[in-house]
Amino acid sequence: MNKRETGAVYEERAAAYLIQHGFQILEKNFYCRQGEIDLVGIHGEYLVFVEVKYRKSKGKGLPEEAVTAAKQKKICRASDFYRSRNRHFFRYQVRYDVVAILGEEISWYQNAFPYTGACAW
Repeated sequence: MNKRETGAVYEERAAAYLIQHGFQILEKNFYCRQGEIDLVGIHGEYLVFVEVKYRKSKGKGLPEEAVTAAKQKKICRASDFYRSRNRHFFRYQVRYDVVAILGEEISWYQNAFPYTGACAW
């Protein structure tokens, strides 16, 4: 399996896990010029943008450590674009989550990082 295929498999696992925990998936792999968001969904009163990270082992660090400040900024920019195109979601609060998969263990970090500021398109 190549890197993209591996990512798709674990994004599906993350989506299934989130659904089991009351999450409604709206979109998978949202792409725009500003960046990419693995999963977009509704959880309670939140519109949630989710980054999924997988590591087979701790050899290259924990998966959640791969969500760098630069990656967070790209996710926030992409979320701005998503919301500008889906204005009916403005009534929801926004949250940024990380689903970290280490081997077979799934960890869901709600509100994993804050919004990093608006951007200009």
